[in-house]
Amino acid sequence: MNPTGKTLDVITIGRSSVDLYGEQVGGRLEDMASFAKYVGGCPTNIAVGTARLGLKSALITRVGNEHMGRFIKEQCAREGVDTRGIVTDPERLTALVILGIRDKHTFPLIFYRENCADAALSEADIDEAFIAEAKAVVVTGTHFSRSNLDAASRKAMRLAKAHGGRVVLDIDYRPVLWGLTGHGLGEERFVASDAVTRHLQTILPHCDLVVGTEEEIHIAGGSTDTLEAVRTVRACAPEALIVVKRGPMGCVAFPGDIPDDIEQGIKGPGFPVEVYNVLGAGDAFMSGFLRGWLKDLPIEECCRFANACGAFAVSRHGCAPAIPSWTELDFFLRHGSKEHALRKDARLEQIHWATNRTQVLERVLAFAFDHRSQLEELADRHGVSREHIPYFKKLALEAALKVGEGRPDFGILLDGRYGQDLLDRATGRVPWIGRPIEQPGSIPLRFDGAHDLGTTFREWPVQHCVKCLVFYHPDDPEPLRQDQEEHVLTLAEAARKTGHELLLEVIPSKSAAPVDERTLARALERFYKLGVYPDWWKLPDPGTQAAWDAIAETIEGYDPYCRGVMLLGLDAPEAELERSFALAARQPVCKGFAVGRTIFGRPAEAWFKGEIGDAGAVERMAAAYARLIGAWERLTAAPAA
Repeated sequence: MNPTGKTLDVITIGRSSVDLYGEQVGGRLEDMASFAKYVGGCPTNIAVGTARLGLKSALITRVGNEHMGRFIKEQCAREGVDTRGIVTDPERLTALVILGIRDKHTFPLIFYRENCADAALSEADIDEAFIAEAKAVVVTGTHFSRSNLDAASRKAMRLAKAHGGRVVLDIDYRPVLWGLTGHGLGEERFVASDAVTRHLQTILPHCDLVVGTEEEIHIAGGSTDTLEAVRTVRACAPEALIVVKRGPMGCVAFPGDIPDDIEQGIKGPGFPVEVYNVLGAGDAFMSGFLRGWLKDLPIEECCRFANACGAFAVSRHGCAPAIPSWTELDFFLRHGSKEHALRKDARLEQIHWATNRTQVLERVLAFAFDHRSQLEELADRHGVSREHIPYFKKLALEAALKVGEGRPDFGILLDGRYGQDLLDRATGRVPWIGRPIEQPGSIPLRFDGAHDLGTTFREWPVQHCVKCLVFYHPDDPEPLRQDQEEHVLTLAEAARKTGHELLLEVIPSKSAAPVDERTLARALERFYKLGVYPDWWKLPDPGTQAAWDAIAETIEGYDPYCRGVMLLGLDAPEAELERSFALAARQPVCKGFAVGRTIFGRPAEAWFKGEIGDAGAVERMAAAYARLIGAWERLTAAPAA
């Protein structure tokens, strides 16, 4: 039985690094042109993986007092990992690992760990009260390779036992980190070493769960005969559950005496999937196993969770990012997949994306000043150069910050054509930023200055949400409808590939057919059927409760993980917009608004005409934005009529 009174399920201890993954699959590391950045290191990956699977996890490690160290700490926090045990080392740099996918058998990697932060972990970093909170601690084999790391890990083990916790050993054998190979052989998984074997065998007697690949069991057991090695591990750890990972064959577990045939253990069959990337598969496996083991589920079920998580990991790019959420894992175990390559299963990938989003946004109340053509027309009409437009947008951002800064629901919509400097200033300061990609007013939809969306989005911070307005009616003439749908599909794929959220703004064209209570819902349904799953929808006021019900039903039916709908303003007077708010604010699917000209329209007119100055424009826009926020808050708090 699990000990009671524990606030954490698991604390993992040891390596933390920034993984730089080569993006050119099939190439040599020497030829890599670009890299994706992820958190890495066996215990860090397990902490993230168990958090995704619904456990309360924490990490004890060290990171440098620099950008990469802050990245690890911030990303762990975003993933739901308790970061109290992450120590910032003022003297050392965060470890780095460079990795690549050469083919399904070859995965070159280089460890940059000379005097790195996590290798300086000491006994002083192991806090007894913190360890006492956990049902289990996970120690990893490579973090016994130095005397200070050995002492820290053993202290954590002793304290866990003293406070009724359990000890888990992931053998995590990396010969290069034990000094047994050169730096260029980081991918080498097995080098026999009597010294390493003897060292590991002093750890085993204190463990409740020991997990390793066959090669790792070989080093722990001192024999390349797997059954003989398992028997030696059992002799050293008479009470431990021993789990042997066997790649595509799944795993086999031994809770008691070791039988004469390894196949007589408790077997967890593997999942027949394409092997794309084995790096991190073991960390995903351990995360899944712990999800079951720490909830005292049968061993067979623990193995099933573990093998499924490993199947996801070998199918995707990266280590920690590949681990599924509990929702995703449960869906896969219930329904399976028709795809041999799981990353090609569109439904699973959508669930993976949507359930692992780390930013929590209950609502967004956004000031939209991404307008381009409207401000160009205004400047031209008043005989003012278009160079004034970036300056006016600066005033709009000043007004937005004056009202919204410090609010968790603060957002802006801002373009790069006239507002690139302002985007740079706002990023990291404004919780939600939407950025338009459409060519203003284009029918059919065309993109603004972007011939290659993937290349364009690579230059955008990942915090920027791609916003696209499409004038679309489900009854548009077929050539127009198909053209626009193809562009939206291209857009959605590019945004997902580059890790950007997508806001799709749909305004039905009234020239094609009448707009009724189901028009918007039918438009959304059409995009969902095409495989487009926006993170947000931005929609005009549908006008009636029946229309809102149809929208909500469509979103819930196709994508229950959608962040929701933002209401747009369409230059409506404040009084009219507030009437729209009165209905929208009562809709659970509506998560706020993104309003522009209602806020800045009249101040912009007066400013471009020279009737008011900068301070007056800021004051008027800030007042209008504040009134809309106040109206939304008042109406969401009011009981339904």
